[in-house]
Amino acid sequence: MPAAVHRVVVLALDGVIPFELSLASRLFGVAADADGQPLYQVVTCSPDGRPVRTAADFSITVERDASALAEADTVVIPAAEQFAEITGPDALPRRMAEALSRVGPDTRIVGICVATFVLAAAGLLDGRPAATHWHHSARFRRLYPEVELAPDVLFVDTGRVLTSAGAAAGIDLILHVIRKDHGSAVANHVARRCVVPPQREGGQAQYVERPVPQDSANGTSATRAWALDRLHEPLQLADLARHADMSRRTFTRRFRAEVGLSPGQWLTQQRVELARQLLESSDLPVSRVAERAGFGTDAALRQNLHAAIGVSPGAYRRTFRA
Repeated sequence: MPAAVHRVVVLALDGVIPFELSLASRLFGVAADADGQPLYQVVTCSPDGRPVRTAADFSITVERDASALAEADTVVIPAAEQFAEITGPDALPRRMAEALSRVGPDTRIVGICVATFVLAAAGLLDGRPAATHWHHSARFRRLYPEVELAPDVLFVDTGRVLTSAGAAAGIDLILHVIRKDHGSAVANHVARRCVVPPQREGGQAQYVERPVPQDSANGTSATRAWALDRLHEPLQLADLARHADMSRRTFTRRFRAEVGLSPGQWLTQQRVELARQLLESSDLPVSRVAERAGFGTDAALRQNLHAAIGVSPGAYRRTFRA
């Protein structure tokens, strides 16, 4: 394994949900560079190296104990249903607290779903924004008022500590981490390999009223596909509604029900993603990237890219072309 490979350690705790447990190995495990070499090494541990009881009708055997956490570049904590019952630092199980104490001060930590309760009880989220499953958000807020809970978003990235909402939002968060580490091309390749959507921004709503339209003929998916081929054009809400043969009000309502965003938010998200891909994969001047992505001007591209990921187009290109 090359020395530059990023080491991900998954901490499996009793009651872990198998779906969440599998996300790190599945997604990080297929991320590779242009030569097909793995970019991450993923290992799983338990506090004492013994088998772990899952939330399903089986247990898993691991080969490592919590000492593996000291060697991690990133630690992933999948959800267990009983985590939502952790009511504060004094309620954090001893073995769990001892395991977390082995994590280095600069190690990145990714908490999936109600693993946010574990991180909050350990004091790792004090004064930070965080996400958790919407079903537990009111309880979380009561128990941990010192954490700035964002109750409706898919995930939150604060730099060192990242948290997500439930289940599939963990996929979004790990793809975000891969994109942050290695750019859109690698993350999109991972998404294609795993047959999942390549990107849902963290600020997208957790709860989508009707994620799969009952009648696709009356939905907005065809208009979204049409718009993706025309991001360079100055698309307006009226253009999208006209293509869908709906009033603007009806189109906006159905769009939000299906996607969880307004049409304008979705268009901006798609344009930012296109701009990122062009900055990574082409030598086009920033002005041309702005035009191709539909922002029109350098200033508009700079403003929207900074709002989305906190960097300028030039800084983003230097990072991922290095």
